[in-house]
Amino acid sequence: MSYQALARKYRPRTFDQVIGQDHVVSALANALDSERIHHAFLFTGTRGVGKTTLARIFAKALNCEQGISSTPCGACVACNGVDQGNFVDLIEVDAASRTKVDDTRELLDNVQYTPTQGRVKIYLIDEVHMLSTHSFNALLKTLEEPPDHVKFLLATTDPQKLPATILSRCIQFNLKAMDIPRLVGQLGSILDQEDIPYEEPAVAVLSQSANGSVRDALSLLDQAIAYGNGKVETQAVRNMLGMIDDQYIEQLLGEIIAGDAASALATVAAMSERAVDYVSALDELLTLIHNLALFQVVPEAVTWKVADADALAVLAASADAEVLQLIYQIALTGKKDLPLAADSRSGFEMLILRLMAFQPDMELPDTAGGVTEKPRVQRVAKLVEENRLPTTSAATNPSAQNNLPETAPVAVAAEHDDSDEDTASQGVGKPPCMPSLDAVSSPAGWSEFVAHSSVSGMVREMMMQLVPTGPANGNVLELTIDPASAHLNQSGRVAKISRLLSEHLDSPVEVVINVGGSHELVGETPRQQANREAAERQSAAEEVFRNDANVKDLIELFDAEVVDHSIKPSNNAGSGH
Repeated sequence: MSYQALARKYRPRTFDQVIGQDHVVSALANALDSERIHHAFLFTGTRGVGKTTLARIFAKALNCEQGISSTPCGACVACNGVDQGNFVDLIEVDAASRTKVDDTRELLDNVQYTPTQGRVKIYLIDEVHMLSTHSFNALLKTLEEPPDHVKFLLATTDPQKLPATILSRCIQFNLKAMDIPRLVGQLGSILDQEDIPYEEPAVAVLSQSANGSVRDALSLLDQAIAYGNGKVETQAVRNMLGMIDDQYIEQLLGEIIAGDAASALATVAAMSERAVDYVSALDELLTLIHNLALFQVVPEAVTWKVADADALAVLAASADAEVLQLIYQIALTGKKDLPLAADSRSGFEMLILRLMAFQPDMELPDTAGGVTEKPRVQRVAKLVEENRLPTTSAATNPSAQNNLPETAPVAVAAEHDDSDEDTASQGVGKPPCMPSLDAVSSPAGWSEFVAHSSVSGMVREMMMQLVPTGPANGNVLELTIDPASAHLNQSGRVAKISRLLSEHLDSPVEVVINVGGSHELVGETPRQQANREAAERQSAAEEVFRNDANVKDLIELFDAEVVDHSIKPSNNAGSGH
C-alpha cells in the first residue's frame, strides 16, 4: 500500500476534528442544524489553516443521505465521494489556473442543471482572488442569485484583492493562524497515534517553523520523521531546519548579559566553524531574549518553547528585565543593518559588541562598605589615571592640553544623573553669554536664547511654547506656556530649564511657569514666531512663483492651475523662491 502523507491522512473529516477554528465551526454547525443556509460563503486565512477542509465538510453535511445536519454520517455515497474527491456535485475549481473569463463562463453554463447525485450542487473556488476582473464580473449575477440547488464556497488567502461587489454577496469567515501550543498538542497526538518516538522540544521547534499553518507543520513533521529515521529528536530537527545548537545561543546571551566581550567573540568564532547563517542566528537570539523576558514575568508561558528550561531559569536570574528590553530592541534594529555589513560575521560581531556597549551601567557592591561606583566610571577613571584620556579640566585648560599625548581624545563627558529621555545625554550647547536675566525676559530675547540652545526633545519643545510674562523679579523668571501645550509642563523639565539658564548666566535662576488662559500670552512664543515666519516665506514664495513670466505663459497656454501646497520656499529665506 502506498504511503499517505500525514497532511492528507489526518485531514479532518468532521467539524469535531477541526482544531482552532471554533468561531467558524460553531456558525456553520448552527446554520446547518437550523437549515438557515446562505448561498455563498467566503473562507479567508493564511495557507494551511483549514479553508478548503471546512468547505468540503460543509459540502458533505449538505449532501449527506441522512439529511442536512452538522454531523454527516461519513458512510454514505455522498460522504465517501467528498472524502475521496470524486463526488460529482462538488465542483472544485483552482482559480489560480483558471483565471480567464471564458473559464468562468464555461463553469457558470452548468449552474442551471440540477445535481446528479446529491441534494445540492456546490462550487468550491479556491484562491478566488486570482480571478481576472472580467471573471469577477461574469460571476457577480450568478453569485448574487443562484438557483436554489447551488451553493458557492469561496476560499482565499488574500481577501483584500477581492472586489467589494464580491465580498458584499458572501458571508465571510476569517480563519485564524494556529497558535503554537495547540499545534504542539496536535503534532504530539499524531505522533502518538503513529507510534513514533519524539521529543517535545523537537515538536515545539517544528510548530514554530510552521508559522501557524497546520498543513506546513504536518509536512515538516513528515520530513523530520524521514530525516530522523523514524524518530523526531530535537537536534536532528534543528539540523534539518538549518538551525544552530541551542547551547551556542544560550552561551552567547549569557556572555552578552555579563558583558564578557572576549568570550562572546570566541563563541561567535565557534559558531562560524559550523558555517552558521548569521541572520538565522540573530533570529534565534531574538527568540531566546523574548522567551527570557516572558519567563521572568510568566514562567509557565514558555515551558513548551525551550529544550532546556533550567538554562532559561539561570539566564533569567542573571538578567535585568530592563536590560533585556534594551538589547532586544538593539538586536531587532540591527537586523536590518546585517545585510549591509562587509560580511555577515563582522556585522554580527559588531552587533554583539553593540549589545554590550549600550547596556546601562549597573552599580557594583562595595565590599569595603563605601560608595558604590559604576563600572564605566571605573574604566574611565582608570584610563585617565593611565593618561590615555584627558580629564574634563584638561579639555578646557590650554596649558593642560599641551601636556597630553597627541592621540588623546578631545574630552570626556562628565557622568551625570540626568535621566529625562527628551534631553540629549551629551549635554547642552550654550548660547551667547547673557549679561543678566533681563536679556531673556522679553519675547525676542527668549526666542534668541531658545534658538541658540542645543537642548533637544520634549524639553526644547516646551521651551518653544513659552513666552516671558514680564520683566524678571530678582532671580525669578516667570514664563507663560501656550494652553494648547500645557501637557508639556512637567516639574522635571522646568528644573532643566532653570538649570540651563543658571549655567549660561552664571547665577542661580528660578523659573516659574504659568498656564495661558489665566495668564495671557505677552507676545509670540518661539513656536508661534517660527510658524509665522514659515507662513510668510511660503506666501512670498507663492507670490514670486505666480508672478514669474514663464509660469504665466504656461497657465495661459495650457489652461494650467497652480497647486499652492506644491510650492516650497528655498533654504535661502531671503530669496522668496
